[in-house]
Amino acid sequence: MEITPGSLLKTIDSPADLKKLSREQLHKVCDELRQFIIDVVSVHGGHFAASLGVVELSVALHYVYNTPYDQLVWDVGHQAYGHKILTGRRDNFYTNRKYHGLSGFPKRSESEYDTFGVGHSSTSISAALGMAMAARYKGETDRKTIAVIGDGAMTAGMAFEAMNHAGVADSDMLIILNDNCMSIDPNVGALKEYLTDITLSPTYNKLKDDVWKALGKLPGKNFTQPVAHKIAESLKGMVSSSANLFEALKLRYFGPIDGHNITKLVDTLKDLKQIPGPKILHIVTVKGKGYALAEKDQTKWHAPGLFDKITGEIVKKKYDAPQPPKYQDVFGHSIIELAEANDKIMAITPAMPSGCSLKYMMEKMPHRAFDVGIAEQHAVTVSAGMATQGMRVFCNIYSSFMQRAFDQVVHDVAIQKLPVVLCLDRAGLVGEDGPTHHGAYDIAYFRCIPNMVICSPMNESELRNMMFTAQLEETDLPVVIRYPRGEGVMTEWRTPFEKIQIGKGRKLKDGQDVAILTLGHPGNFATAAIRELRTQGLNPAHYDMRFVKPLDEEMLHEVFTKYNKVVTVEDGTVVGGFGSAVLEFMNAHHYKADVKLLGIPDRIVEHGTPKELHRECGYDAQGIADAVRELMIEKINVSSLIAG
Repeated sequence: MEITPGSLLKTIDSPADLKKLSREQLHKVCDELRQFIIDVVSVHGGHFAASLGVVELSVALHYVYNTPYDQLVWDVGHQAYGHKILTGRRDNFYTNRKYHGLSGFPKRSESEYDTFGVGHSSTSISAALGMAMAARYKGETDRKTIAVIGDGAMTAGMAFEAMNHAGVADSDMLIILNDNCMSIDPNVGALKEYLTDITLSPTYNKLKDDVWKALGKLPGKNFTQPVAHKIAESLKGMVSSSANLFEALKLRYFGPIDGHNITKLVDTLKDLKQIPGPKILHIVTVKGKGYALAEKDQTKWHAPGLFDKITGEIVKKKYDAPQPPKYQDVFGHSIIELAEANDKIMAITPAMPSGCSLKYMMEKMPHRAFDVGIAEQHAVTVSAGMATQGMRVFCNIYSSFMQRAFDQVVHDVAIQKLPVVLCLDRAGLVGEDGPTHHGAYDIAYFRCIPNMVICSPMNESELRNMMFTAQLEETDLPVVIRYPRGEGVMTEWRTPFEKIQIGKGRKLKDGQDVAILTLGHPGNFATAAIRELRTQGLNPAHYDMRFVKPLDEEMLHEVFTKYNKVVTVEDGTVVGGFGSAVLEFMNAHHYKADVKLLGIPDRIVEHGTPKELHRECGYDAQGIADAVRELMIEKINVSSLIAG
């Protein structure tokens, strides 16, 4: 299906082309840009509502500023589709998030307009401040730096750390706070209420507008700005009890203004270009703006997949038979079952209740399940605090976001031996979101910490049993349970809970010559590989190790006593991961064997479907079969000669 941009949009191959248009034409550009995003995403998929909400802002920024010389940093990057389309990537935008196509996020290697690689939230102010400080040092006094950050991302501690520094760094930068009351799920916390207080203060907003209009009639530009600033400060103090947070951090505050009024945005940005120093512009937008269904249900339409743009019907695969559930949903429903039987269970998530399916418990047990906002460090330590009081806390964080809380796991959980259960959703290669979201490193960085138990389920029943075991009183160590994005393998998954012995694996199949050791869901790839290999006269053994820490040493002694050829399979980095742990065991006990490690290689893996990436990295069923054949090449050659 060919998607044709509108008459103005098709003439814009760079911001230079955009600048040739009149201010009156910008309204039409915004309409065409919004429609183009709808057309492409409905057919090809991707993040949706966030980019619709900043169409006007994207146009205004590239119209007013001299990008890429002026540095524009988008936070997270879900909302950067309009930015990409306006900066030379319109014609291949259909490849967005596809294998070997455009990244779903700004990426420095993709375009000079992408000044900073993003994907995780709350980094934009720090990055932009660094750019502004460097520009000042180099004497680039004409160079502007802009950070665009959402109100959800603003809840992270890193954003406050950056603002605290920006206020005293004396650098010329603009922070644009895009306030739509949403991240992926609705925002929570005191900051949300604070911004709402500013946004909904009609007295302050009316007085401020009246003052600006009046001052606009006064002669003398140099006189107007300082007077306006002083009067605005007085107004904030008079009519709003909470409008001074940003000013207290020495950031000059402007707004809130309508983020969908392109004329107002252009005029405001032009004015702010003339004001030196650190400042913040507060704009109010609607996530999903211009597509009624997305405006109504912003969480659902954050990344809806393919859909009919006319009816709004989301395209779902049709199956002849029931399909296995997603691992996240197994977690979401299982934790309710456990909590109903154990009143000490509580749950925490940092802004991902829908993504990790903790929303079900939050709805049913709101006093025991909490969304703490985009604050992974806080999520871990508040869980640790609960654990000191005898609670059994399930802290659910995406694997790639867990990286942010490494120190808290070491200092607040592991050293104190607190039995917090860290549930790592999206472990392994996640697919289209690419390298910023792959859960590649958690095995390696958790395995080196004392007092940790690390396990991974091969199927839904195993996930339930690991959760059950982790919440038992006798389990007195922190437990990490890592599981992948997407579907499991069991349609009848609601099995009775069973205790698993910590550090005990499962021998799934005896064999000859080669042993395949797997951790987690890739065990299913090994099962498929073994079916293929048996047709070729090869009969590997299969061990589902379950735990990478502690390892099942009894089982490993059996493996290295019986087999001198071993393949390890994991959906984590092979550097310091599960396979490395097996090699360490082999060396410590003086075994000798040919061992091949399969997993995520020591390089950055780009985006694509999980199936494409598993194939590329060589640990899908075909990759496992190839590894076994490579180890068994002598036997295969001998068999061929005999057959001949």
